[in-house]
Amino acid sequence: MPSVFVQGRPVDSYPRLAPEARNGRVRRITEVGEEVLHKPCRDVTEFGPDLAALIDDMFLTMYIADGAGLAANQVGVDLRLFVYDCPDDDGVRHVGHIVNPVLKPLDPAGRRLLDEGEGCLSVPGATMDVPRPDRAVVRGYDREGEPILIEGTGYFARCLAHETDHVNGQVYLDRLSGRERKDALRQMADRRDEVLARRAANVTALSG
Repeated sequence: MPSVFVQGRPVDSYPRLAPEARNGRVRRITEVGEEVLHKPCRDVTEFGPDLAALIDDMFLTMYIADGAGLAANQVGVDLRLFVYDCPDDDGVRHVGHIVNPVLKPLDPAGRRLLDEGEGCLSVPGATMDVPRPDRAVVRGYDREGEPILIEGTGYFARCLAHETDHVNGQVYLDRLSGRERKDALRQMADRRDEVLARRAANVTALSG
């Protein structure tokens, strides 16, 4: 089986960072509590250089933050779009972007919930167990406006569901109980400065 899939298609080789990141600039990552993260995003209606530039910026920002996925509202843009560079549970790497993503409903009889650790770049420093299906299917478009269908299992399925939640105005804290949410916010308060310092160091290392 190929070790890397780009936009859902197998490739023979791929660089450590997606090529889009070379053209991007680092953007500030929004944090839980900011309005843009808590309302549904607008559909992308224009496919062109502005969208391509946003995707480039999002890839670079995701790598700087050591993330596996990043939605547009996490850089303050209320558009239905996310990028990802994420392994599945078999070690296969998945890289790409999805415009106007829609998570396909799964037959409850054929799905299995995995209650595993999940974090978020907009909740820096916190990790909580969140139940998610072990499989996800997302349909949408690429930057050229061509339809795409991306399937994921395991950790990559979790990533696809998590990022689709973002464009629908949800963060993973919304899936937790009140007590669990308070625990996550305490973790964030304790570790946020450390996480942001690490991101700043990544920017310096990349520019140096």
